[in-house]
Amino acid sequence: MTESNRDFIILAIESSCDDTAAAVIKNGLLLSNVVSSQLEHQQYGGVVPEIASRAHDGKILTVVQKALDQADITKESLSAVAFTSGPGLMGSLLVGVSFGKAFALGLSLPIIQVNHMEAHILAHFIEPPSPGFPFLCLTVSGGHTQIVFVKSVDDMTVLGKTIDDAAGEAFDKIGKMLGLPYPAGPVMDRLAQMGEPIFQFAKPNIEGLDYSFSGFKTSVLYF
Repeated sequence: MTESNRDFIILAIESSCDDTAAAVIKNGLLLSNVVSSQLEHQQYGGVVPEIASRAHDGKILTVVQKALDQADITKESLSAVAFTSGPGLMGSLLVGVSFGKAFALGLSLPIIQVNHMEAHILAHFIEPPSPGFPFLCLTVSGGHTQIVFVKSVDDMTVLGKTIDDAAGEAFDKIGKMLGLPYPAGPVMDRLAQMGEPIFQFAKPNIEGLDYSFSGFKTSVLYF
């Protein structure tokens, strides 16, 4: 087999918050995706960074091995190792970055450092149909809310973003105020679909394309 038609197989590691995850991609095709969620944070009603990083450290080897096994790929067959380099919780990121670099070094493989937010956007290309360039992308997660103009894989411009809380963060914190179980966001979303919007809360007045959810969260608290 020549170099030009050699299979390109990537082990990808994610540890930016409280999920330890690993995936194997072969020539752009997803072969496996293993995620281990941390239940340790339920008693605190939110993610505790120190607990998250220790949980990653205890789970990452098992998660990576399961991803390789499910993909029926040996580590010797890998072409590169990718890992989330940020943004995220510093301690959690450090576990994934350190493991990824050491794993790649032991196998003399190149590393691919992945931006967490760019990965959210490029996840559209994991399975067809995928968008054509350029396109607008709204990214909404627990830590970020952005509108991004995507010109190409490596050319993206943030047009607007939250100036305080992210939408997912506001969901989770309001759900916690209401006494809903952790994580509260998904529970509140399901309950909201069963109700009627009869109460009025504060609406932000932000110039341009930016967002603000802090005032809305405070409005709910006072209510």
